[in-house]
Amino acid sequence: MVKGFYILLLSPIFGIAQNYTSYFSGNPTDMITTPKGGVCLMGGASEHDNAMKWFLEQANGGDVLVLRTSGSNGYNDYMLNQLGVNINSVETIVCHNASASQETYLHDKIKNAEAIWFAGGDQWTYISYWRDTPVDSLINIAINERKAVIGGTSAGMAIQGGFYFSAQYGTVTSATALNNPFNTAVTVSNEPFLQNQFLEDVITDTHYDNPDRRGRHVTFLSRIMNDHQIVGKGIACEEYTAICIDTLGLCKIFGEYPAYDEDIYFIQPNCELVDMAPEVCSSSLPLTWNHGGTALKVYHAKGTLTGVQTFDLSDWKTGSGGIWEHWSVDGGVLNINSGTSPQCNTGGLSEITNSNTLIYPNPNDSGQINLASEDSSIEEVTDLKGHVIPFIKLGNSYEILSEEKGIYFVTLNTVLGKQTVRFVIQ
Repeated sequence: MVKGFYILLLSPIFGIAQNYTSYFSGNPTDMITTPKGGVCLMGGASEHDNAMKWFLEQANGGDVLVLRTSGSNGYNDYMLNQLGVNINSVETIVCHNASASQETYLHDKIKNAEAIWFAGGDQWTYISYWRDTPVDSLINIAINERKAVIGGTSAGMAIQGGFYFSAQYGTVTSATALNNPFNTAVTVSNEPFLQNQFLEDVITDTHYDNPDRRGRHVTFLSRIMNDHQIVGKGIACEEYTAICIDTLGLCKIFGEYPAYDEDIYFIQPNCELVDMAPEVCSSSLPLTWNHGGTALKVYHAKGTLTGVQTFDLSDWKTGSGGIWEHWSVDGGVLNINSGTSPQCNTGGLSEITNSNTLIYPNPNDSGQINLASEDSSIEEVTDLKGHVIPFIKLGNSYEILSEEKGIYFVTLNTVLGKQTVRFVIQ
């Protein structure tokens, strides 16, 4: 960093009619870089330095925008000067009301940010201020078109999933949720808000150790299945943990084990069951989601300083350093027992092979691939969301007509029948 070009505004800048307050630190000249994308989620206590370094590194030297609805500039010096990662600037904008979402100053800052961080606070305030406004639209453009890295802690993590607990009527305890999944405080929504590639059917939760959130999180998942007929999944952080998800869906699990014995949790309905739905999920009745004690499969691993433990969101079954459990609910009581990894399709991806014996080179940076057998042909290519991607045949090779980096699924006709291969454009 060139110190001579940096400024630190100790006095805040107030927006029109006090709709927002801005705190700026760093180089006032916008730095245009190519961010590396990804998502960083934290459990709600103090920030994890190494996870935050990962977040800042994904900004690739660009500008960081911190969005919040309370507090002040606590992130500015921490991000800019204390972590040793070269970034151009940090600006915190505190939105004081919903009218701030219409401010062009805020819109311009979102457009120019390579990284966007949501502080803690009240998730319903975030949702009610920004949902269905230019703010969430511009953030989603930043995520999906400019590949900005996004992240948050506590309430800032709680809003990241395609499903989310809105807390519109306040928080809810596990006991309340388990004893009546349709209690008015169980506000699970999938109204479009933030669009993260690997979190489309995920609902997150934080502060997973104090207070205990497991029972209410399972209740949220039961409501997703009951109300939407979708096999939702859960990701949860205990307070001193964080996960960093790269653009291929691989999670690094950060924490301070053994100083803090805390974990990250990945929760999913048991795909081995013929009928995964809860046995009882009705208004005013305790939840029963039992299936012989195997209703849900849960992987959890301890967060370490270096993030050596991992979990793969592209298949929801491959992890390192953690253990599997079975969770179930019987008459509103949550039960946890030792379990096994899924031996089935966990979300459309687990039966997919990553074998280069069928296509090559894999991965590559052009989208052009060869088939290992002359008796094979490509039938279809889809992306992670199931969208069909066009392709053309070029002599003995094929070209996938997409400029987007990421994971694709190539369905082949082979002498052994149809096979699907996970292909990566990097």
